[in-house]
Amino acid sequence: MNIKKPNPISLQPDLSMFLPATEEEKQSLNVMRESVGFWRDGARRLKKNKLAMFSLFIIIVIILLAFVVPSFYPYNYKVQIRGSESLFPMQYSATEQKLIDSGTSVFPHLLGTDNLGRDLAIRMMMGSRISLLVGLVCSALIMLIGSTYGSISGYFGGRTDQIMMRIVDLIYTVPDLIIIILLSATLKPPLKDLADTNKAFAWINVLGVGLICIFIVFALLYWVGMARIVRSQVLSLKEQEYVTAARALGAKPSRIITKHLLKNSIGIIIVTTTLQIPAAIFTESFLSFIGLGVSAPMPSLGSLASEGIKGLASYPHRLLAPAIMISLIILSLNLFGDGLRDAFDPKLKK
Repeated sequence: MNIKKPNPISLQPDLSMFLPATEEEKQSLNVMRESVGFWRDGARRLKKNKLAMFSLFIIIVIILLAFVVPSFYPYNYKVQIRGSESLFPMQYSATEQKLIDSGTSVFPHLLGTDNLGRDLAIRMMMGSRISLLVGLVCSALIMLIGSTYGSISGYFGGRTDQIMMRIVDLIYTVPDLIIIILLSATLKPPLKDLADTNKAFAWINVLGVGLICIFIVFALLYWVGMARIVRSQVLSLKEQEYVTAARALGAKPSRIITKHLLKNSIGIIIVTTTLQIPAAIFTESFLSFIGLGVSAPMPSLGSLASEGIKGLASYPHRLLAPAIMISLIILSLNLFGDGLRDAFDPKLKK
């Protein structure tokens, strides 16, 4: 097609610059990489973080030890084996040694036994299960309450935001340890009576009043950090064009918050929740160590460390084993949380 060029001093555009591209020009276009979504791009960068992936491997191994291995482990965490009190790791009692001499197979006590003859390895596994469950449940409560509260405060803004944030500042000043002690002293008699009189609430005796108080305190106090993070995210997102379009189409605030604001904040919410898990595990372990956590015979890593410190001179492994497990869980979760933050935080993209 022959297009006449305009006069050089004319304002008429050069139509030859608007011709369709030829096949050769199309082939010469070099696409650097394929288009990927948010989650796929984040997962791709997470896989490149070797430290985070190694931490994920350690977390998976601990989860298998805590939730899978106890189902076929030959010992029970609350069964006392007579004659097997205070054994060292891989040591047999006199009765077990006689069974071995007679040709009977006896599974070894990998970490020995405690003063009551209970196998420490299975108690470590069950203690890890309790600690992980506490971390997951408390983090879920923090995510649910904090994200809801923060998104409402950030979306409505103005006086509503000021009042809600002053409540957050007030909650920051409440000492959580004192609240747990007060709740334990106040709720223990009524909850104990409820569990003894009603079979539907027998699980209260299994968990213990201290652990229930920990859940209550996390639901009341520990969500404020999540609320502030979500609020700051919502304050920046609510000015975007798609939120303005949703308002113009008549969408209700609840729909805008759930379908637009929280969905676009899900990356930072997941990262923050992951980093809350080790904090919850550490808090539970500390409270169990001082006797405010799970009730006997249910073990926790903190209660196992508290029991192990009594025989530290003669049986140091009783303290070292749960202490190392607590450190390993918290360190792995922190490193994996840092990897998630580096992978899914848009501000950290190179």
